[in-house]
Amino acid sequence: MLLTWIAEVADEPLVLDPADRRVERETNTWRLGAKDEDRRALSVSEVVAAFEQTAEGIRLRIRDMDFSGVATFYVWHDEQAGQLRCSTGSVAADELPFGGAYAPTADLGPVIDGFLSDREPGVIPWSDLEDADDQSTQETATPFPVWVRSVGPRRE
Repeated sequence: MLLTWIAEVADEPLVLDPADRRVERETNTWRLGAKDEDRRALSVSEVVAAFEQTAEGIRLRIRDMDFSGVATFYVWHDEQAGQLRCSTGSVAADELPFGGAYAPTADLGPVIDGFLSDREPGVIPWSDLEDADDQSTQETATPFPVWVRSVGPRRE
């Protein structure tokens, strides 16, 4: 089922409006989950290939649109929600709309591996939680990996 949902993202509504990034995020962001059986049955390479095909489909759609700017398709593992998330935005890879530190990467494998190997999706052990009031923790938080793919006509 996960592979089907990933493929469907390429055909869902798509908004690229640098003047209204909120509408972009709300329209273009997708949350994808998988049951335990699906996680065990899928390989990292299958899921990576599905996202690569989706990125290519989005790139082709943007090519046919009247859009001339930068556009990035990106995927991350939201560990707190136990989901893969993906979105497209009219921003460069180093300007994605995250409130915390992230690390753009060209290698989707580790992101997918983390999702597929998560045996308790959405459960974060107490030992992994950080005190939100601890300023030093916030300054040294480890950036999470985000797979990025340029899909716009203008590359940066």
